[in-house]
Amino acid sequence: MDGARGSNGDGSVGVQIRQTRILPDFLQSVNLKYVKLGYHYVISNLLALCLLPLAVVISVEVSQTDPEDLRQLWIHLQYNLVSIIACSAVLVFGLTVYVMTRPRPIYLVDFSCYLPPDHLKVPVSRFMNHSTLTGDFDESSLEFQRKILERSGLGEDTYLPEAMHHVPPTISMAAAREEAEQVMFGALDKLFANTNVKAKDIGVLVVNCSLFNPTPSLSAMIVNKYKLRGNIRSYNLGGMGCSAGVIAVDLAKDMLLVHRNTYAVVVSTENITQNWYFGNKKAMLIPNCLFRVGGSAVLLSNKSRDKRRSKYRLSHVVRTHRGADDKAFRCVYQEQDDTGRTGVSLSKELMAIAGETLKTNITTLGPLVLPISEQILFFVTLVVKKLFNGKVKPYIPDFKLAFEHFCIHAGGRAVIDELEKNLQLSPVHVEASRMTLHRFGNTSSSSIWYELAYIEAKGRMRRGNRVWQIAFGSGFKCNSAVWEALRNVKPSKDSPWEDCIDKYPVTLSC
Repeated sequence: MDGARGSNGDGSVGVQIRQTRILPDFLQSVNLKYVKLGYHYVISNLLALCLLPLAVVISVEVSQTDPEDLRQLWIHLQYNLVSIIACSAVLVFGLTVYVMTRPRPIYLVDFSCYLPPDHLKVPVSRFMNHSTLTGDFDESSLEFQRKILERSGLGEDTYLPEAMHHVPPTISMAAAREEAEQVMFGALDKLFANTNVKAKDIGVLVVNCSLFNPTPSLSAMIVNKYKLRGNIRSYNLGGMGCSAGVIAVDLAKDMLLVHRNTYAVVVSTENITQNWYFGNKKAMLIPNCLFRVGGSAVLLSNKSRDKRRSKYRLSHVVRTHRGADDKAFRCVYQEQDDTGRTGVSLSKELMAIAGETLKTNITTLGPLVLPISEQILFFVTLVVKKLFNGKVKPYIPDFKLAFEHFCIHAGGRAVIDELEKNLQLSPVHVEASRMTLHRFGNTSSSSIWYELAYIEAKGRMRRGNRVWQIAFGSGFKCNSAVWEALRNVKPSKDSPWEDCIDKYPVTLSC
């Protein structure tokens, strides 16, 4: 402002001052960017850079070796035959032990996601109209749900089960079973059709559904439907929340490491029909607004011959459980309200607890996936912080150097926003999560598979790319799975995005 007043009233000097301030800032940011890139390049290739002079020296020495030197070396080796045989035996034994004991790779052959029929779509106007007609919600609760929906990030094409489209809703065990069958069998039918796997070849079945666990179990329903073999190892995971999909993959992986030459099928879903909340407690109304119909089926294999046709290889699974802490244990809690109506209550401290659980999870995951350059920066910052009593800001590792793609559980807009901020991700990194939330809503443990299907449908998955699936669930848990693409992955037939991928990404209202 002072410069502008000293410029004969035309303001030109003031503009020049602002320009000269902006230019150095820009150059400084560019320089820092290239300095950091140079640092990462040097550290990541440090071994090669150190070995290069040694390789040059060896090459020079070899080039100066004459035939007489080689003849003398051969004569020397002939007189040390016993040593050579002993060293060879040790080498062969070591290689044999390594090959026999190393973990067998786990391949993801293919996966599928359930796409409900159009008549199950629930636009916001229909949702609010049905909520009003049921007569169970007072005006305050209706207005609360309307505001949640406006800010939720959900679009107009999400789905609710058949029972919820009736007025009043037809809540029954039969209706809940029908929803489970439609979702699970719909996903499995597509999976079996796309992979041509035979029922008798499936040795392991893992099903996870948090809130609906009938007898016989959901896994038994699948065995009965597809006539799976009698000695199949089937598991049914209940009450484990939205992160149970990663837990199911981890269990299937452990089983495949023990039982050789077989397939494992993982089915992830949630059931809404019997778990809708018809009360007026605000903390228990939020799941009504966010949760929608969805499910996935994944085919895993430990057969080496399946590598050629598989999409991904499982690299890591990291699980974090904070159930020992009372606040974390109760932050997502199924209970009855004062009127005896059952629902799932979400604590106001949920995001803070999720952040702490995430921090613990990535502390374990980081050394497994981050380049050594990032690990050095993190370690040095941690040491300096300890020495200076916490006056130094903690260094946030750049996970973009470890992963090309991120599948963040589409639990809600706030969850995605928080991880985008804390992990310093760009909008394109969270695009799959936001668009999945918009198109399908929170489909619980299967949401990370809709997100992976989105990335494939966009044609972004290239050979060697690594994808990080991260999910949160009641308990409280944070679980991560890391996959590496074995080829340039194309979307499978009948992808849930097949009929609408050209419309995405869409612009979301603030």
